[in-house]
Amino acid sequence: MGAYILRRLLLIIPTLLGIMIINFALIQFVPGGPIEQILAQIQGEGDVFAGIAGGGGEVASGGGASEDYVGGRGLPPEFIADLEREFGFDKPPLERFLNMIWNYLHFDFGDSYFRSISVIDLVLEKMPVSISLGLWSTVIAYIVSIPLGIRKAVKDGSAFDTWTSGAIIVAYAIPGFLFAILLLVLFAGGSYWQIFPLRGLTSDNWDNLSWGGKILDYFWHIALPVLASTISAFATLTLLTKNSFLDEIKKQYVMTARAKGLTESRVLYGHIFRNAMLIVIAGFPAVFIGVFFSGSLIIETIFSLDGLGRLGFEAAVARDYPVIFGTLFIFGIIGLVVGILSDLMYVLVDPRIDFEKREG
Repeated sequence: MGAYILRRLLLIIPTLLGIMIINFALIQFVPGGPIEQILAQIQGEGDVFAGIAGGGGEVASGGGASEDYVGGRGLPPEFIADLEREFGFDKPPLERFLNMIWNYLHFDFGDSYFRSISVIDLVLEKMPVSISLGLWSTVIAYIVSIPLGIRKAVKDGSAFDTWTSGAIIVAYAIPGFLFAILLLVLFAGGSYWQIFPLRGLTSDNWDNLSWGGKILDYFWHIALPVLASTISAFATLTLLTKNSFLDEIKKQYVMTARAKGLTESRVLYGHIFRNAMLIVIAGFPAVFIGVFFSGSLIIETIFSLDGLGRLGFEAAVARDYPVIFGTLFIFGIIGLVVGILSDLMYVLVDPRIDFEKREG
């Protein structure tokens, strides 16, 4: 197993490098760089978060001619040249990329162009919000889906199995952002009930609350965002659990256990459960990362949560390249490491699995 883990760790290097090369190359063709954003703001043609049309290709590719900038008309070329040097665009793209990777290897992710804060501090500042959303969504999805999936497997083909399948498929088909808006309209003072707060993770008087009051206030704020981000995960986990249990129920060792006179409960939870839950439990890291990344942008934006998803969106719109590439590098490493952790979870749950023999 050690050799397998070592190979997987070594594969992280070319995989991550490929991710960075592709995204850096794509950036070279995206119009409207950070310098154009600043020049447009100076000229009154937009602000830091405004989309600038045309003329930005040379900024991303390291060009420095002032006539290439839409916002540079009427501004001294020396001023634009100073901006290019400040942002590092006076160097060719290859040199900028190699410098960026070298700095990343030393965990130097630079500073945000527009926030006057280092990228790593910015990520650490926003991460607790996204972790809260991803962790609670994953935990609740497992708490609901596993018992429901087991029940559906035991009652396979019954009326209960049919209507629950219909319900979770409908829930899966509803887009997360649409369900989030529906929750806001119904329960956050949109048109009906003002039960939950509209935005944020804490109330304005958070510091004045007691320890118990802070806990209640936190769950009060997180309820709707977690429900909106969890709704689509129920279908996948529930059907995965059901199918896994159905596969085990049909195997010979289950028939042998029943023939020995064991109760259905003992057969189900004493013999079937461990084998059937292998794929479900081992997939927990991957499910958490999936919820953490995929739904955070829309959910955080709708509920005004200041997390990593919203940070990434604002950085992309503002062409804040240090934040874009820094977070891409960090999350790329996290995603690749989680893939290895998922494999280790399989071995932990069932030691009979040997990835080295499978590769051979």
